[in-house]
Amino acid sequence: MRFFTWGHTLQLEAAARDLLAALAARMPLLPGAGQLAYVDVDSLLPRVYGHAKQGAAFGHAKVGGYNVRLRGLSPLVAAISTPQAAPVVAATRLRGGNAGSARAAASLVKQAISTARACGATGQILVRADSAFGSGPVVSACRKAGVNFSVTLQTNPKLRAAIDDIGKSAWTPVRYPGAVRDDDTGQWISDAEVAETVYTAFETTTHKITARLVVRRVREKNPAPAGQEELFPTWRHHAFLTDTRLSTVEADLTHRAHAIIEQLFADLIDGPLAHMPSGRFPANAAWLTLAAMTHNLTRATATLAGPAHAKTRAATIRRQLINVPARIAHRARRIIVHLPTHWPWQTAWQQLFTAAHAPPAPAGP
Repeated sequence: MRFFTWGHTLQLEAAARDLLAALAARMPLLPGAGQLAYVDVDSLLPRVYGHAKQGAAFGHAKVGGYNVRLRGLSPLVAAISTPQAAPVVAATRLRGGNAGSARAAASLVKQAISTARACGATGQILVRADSAFGSGPVVSACRKAGVNFSVTLQTNPKLRAAIDDIGKSAWTPVRYPGAVRDDDTGQWISDAEVAETVYTAFETTTHKITARLVVRRVREKNPAPAGQEELFPTWRHHAFLTDTRLSTVEADLTHRAHAIIEQLFADLIDGPLAHMPSGRFPANAAWLTLAAMTHNLTRATATLAGPAHAKTRAATIRRQLINVPARIAHRARRIIVHLPTHWPWQTAWQQLFTAAHAPPAPAGP
């Protein structure tokens, strides 16, 4: 890969999209995609070392709830998932470490939507993203592609004024099925209040749009000293723009599920993206695409093993189905695999083996 150019990387990305579409057509990789599919976009900043890394630069990242500056490269990733399926990688783009999060996001969203449709997402598609991607070009790309969007907006005086205009009676309590991590404080929260209003975003650009503004507010955990009462309640607000027809509470819960892409990032960092091996930028871009292909193949392997492994972590799939402690024996022209006795994943592995080595289907007339 040291001799790869940027053109070679683009060809490899096209092959990765074709591979994902072929996997989705042959196995239950994205069940339910015909009714509803999610496209989640986000970026990460894996740290790199050495002065010979092309494109490595200092960028902003959040570690443990704190904003820090790390020297690294910045992969941009789009994932496809359904309510019944774990996320798979739809598109990737490697950028310099100091690249803004929204750089090239609109074109990546367009590419991911095309890939989702090639994978059988013929129903509703919802694009979800955080505040770094809440921009006019991203929303316009969703509108032109005919899909819904749910993007967080960055705080500004106009947005704060719109939130302040929401009446006290409009807020509805919402309790999350499981505690969720607050992006601002790093604390775990289990209940909040939500409300919505109509909001016009990106007024000063050609991407002006009017849609629903859903706001979630969380009570500040700053208790008064012992013996004193709270003077007045304080809230932290989180607002996102969406054009879905879900209720206010359902829209908030659906938007919060964007965090599923963090599971994908954890699987990638635990595997091929543990490091960027080359000093050449196009070679690392090709490595990123190969990492996405590997992840998708691992997910496809899990679906063939049965529903118990459909949503498990990639490390669990490797430990239970791939890194098998078997003994290989040779008998004349045959190879015999002696599997462990009392193996808890025997049934899943045999189902995977049977599906992968089944005889080809007879040709049609």
